[in-house]
Amino acid sequence: MKVTMQSEPQTIPLEEVLKSDWGGGKSPFAVSWGKLMMWLFILSDAFIFGSFLVGYGTLRLSSEKWPETEKVFALHLFGHEVPLLLIAIMTFVLISSSGWMALAVNAAYNRDKSRTVLFLALTCLFGLIFVGCQAYEWWKLINEGLRPWFAPEHPPFDGVKSFGACFFTLTGFHGMHVLSGVIYLAVIALRVAKGVYDRKGSYEAVEIAGLYWHFVDLVWVFIFTFFYLF
Repeated sequence: MKVTMQSEPQTIPLEEVLKSDWGGGKSPFAVSWGKLMMWLFILSDAFIFGSFLVGYGTLRLSSEKWPETEKVFALHLFGHEVPLLLIAIMTFVLISSSGWMALAVNAAYNRDKSRTVLFLALTCLFGLIFVGCQAYEWWKLINEGLRPWFAPEHPPFDGVKSFGACFFTLTGFHGMHVLSGVIYLAVIALRVAKGVYDRKGSYEAVEIAGLYWHFVDLVWVFIFTFFYLF
């Protein structure tokens, strides 16, 4: 009778397990945990913004009348009314900030610390300009009597209360994301300047921050298209 000896199960030293970012497991989708978590956050946030836009569309279609956005958001310059001028400036500023963010990520790939900090600072600056323009827009409409729960009876608001609710919810929630992003990028820039990522040997945190910023810019494109243009 032949006896087969079973080998003992092989044990992996703890030191080898800890070398993996995932504690010995396999990285899902071949990405780091930080990037994966950011993608999950973006996905969940996209559902929230999508719900807001669907709610806005439902109110818009069910309303018998709706204010003319080109008049609501017009600026008076030199005796003339310029429709959506401020919104166009805000859109240009935010889209331009995405360009600076892309340059920051490229500089981070090249381990160029000074240029990474510069482009992150420019991204933050453009983000602050956008938030400042939005604050002026809020101040202007509040002075004209618009509230989330109330709209003046006179043109261009015509007493459409749901318009104020949609405006303050959509732009307020997005503006909060932009301001949070500016703070986030400022912290990343500070860490780059201090050489934190040089010591780690990876600038991936800059790329992860870029994912968030590009998402915020993309959301604004949808808000600009569906709320301000239609």
